[in-house]
Amino acid sequence: MNTAVGARPDAPVPEGADARWVTSDRIGLQLVRLIRLMERKRLSKVGEHGVERAAYVLLARLVIDGPHRSNALAEAVHSDPSTVSRQIAALVRIGYVERRSDPADGRACLLAATAEGHRVFEANRERRNHEISRITSDWDEADRERLVELMDRFTTALENHQPHDVPAHQGVEEDR
Repeated sequence: MNTAVGARPDAPVPEGADARWVTSDRIGLQLVRLIRLMERKRLSKVGEHGVERAAYVLLARLVIDGPHRSNALAEAVHSDPSTVSRQIAALVRIGYVERRSDPADGRACLLAATAEGHRVFEANRERRNHEISRITSDWDEADRERLVELMDRFTTALENHQPHDVPAHQGVEEDR
């Protein structure tokens, strides 16, 4: 094993690995670190009714993008329709989401955020943005904008990525 420029000294680099591999490894390590921090810092529930974070993602999508049919919502958040159905039922029960008839097809229904759902979303958005502002308070605005651009580019690439079948190494645990 050799040590590549920019690699952590304690992270072994396979013989023959190029700079692209090393950078990919560094990105992967930072993603693991970010995911772990986010999991540790966030509560598993949102709002006074204790909405699951996964269900909150559905509420956010409905507030930001407007009403959706259930299957379209599941597709938009890359989730299973049965899971979305269960989560939506919980949001309807507490009054954050309502079912409306679809004007394009009276047999179908649209899911829409209620006024209370909008209020909860905006309160959480305000808290999140306040925390991000505090975390990046010593950054200049150009760096904050660049981070947005790079995160958007990476997230879009990840959404569009078709994974290759890579054999798992025996005895190697998942990074997370």
